[in-house]
Amino acid sequence: MTRRVVVALLNPVTWSPPGVELGRWRAALAEDVVDLLARLAQAEPAIAAVPEDLELAREIAWPGMPIYEVPTATVLPVLRRAAEDGYEQGAVLAADAADVPGMILGKLLRPLGGKPVAVAPAGPGGGVLAVAANLPVPEWLADTDLDDATPMTLRRTAPRPSLVESTPEWRRLRGPADLATLDMGLEGWENTRAVLGG
Repeated sequence: MTRRVVVALLNPVTWSPPGVELGRWRAALAEDVVDLLARLAQAEPAIAAVPEDLELAREIAWPGMPIYEVPTATVLPVLRRAAEDGYEQGAVLAADAADVPGMILGKLLRPLGGKPVAVAPAGPGGGVLAVAANLPVPEWLADTDLDDATPMTLRRTAPRPSLVESTPEWRRLRGPADLATLDMGLEGWENTRAVLGG
């Protein structure tokens, strides 16, 4: 059986809803993402953080959950750490997508049976939700953060564009427009829901 890991990357968060302290908002978003990963059947969970975010990572990690310290909040250091741990496939997921459904992550991992890299766009706000790859990481995959990447930029360094598969998008919570799309009827994301007042 293929060893897979999905890693929540504590990427920078620069916006919070009015009246909500930025640190509290960021922690709630990340905790909901980590809670989802801890319950995934198709992959093991982990967290990645730059040194200044390790305290937050320890606060939200489930018991025994690996925490990868990385020099930059970008894709390649995370995937390389996963490869060092013996994983055959890895995905890096933005930790500000509190209500992302597990099926979106399943659809991100599925193409890795035939393609070396898969990417889930982040919707109208730009950037990507996640990047997944067979490990070790393909040498041609350029390092990027999740805010600036697009499926197109990831394909630019590939020998053939078709080696990077696009999967269904899901928006991240990075501004008022994203917040307005939250479906209060969806299960999960309890921490973010609590910060928003239920």
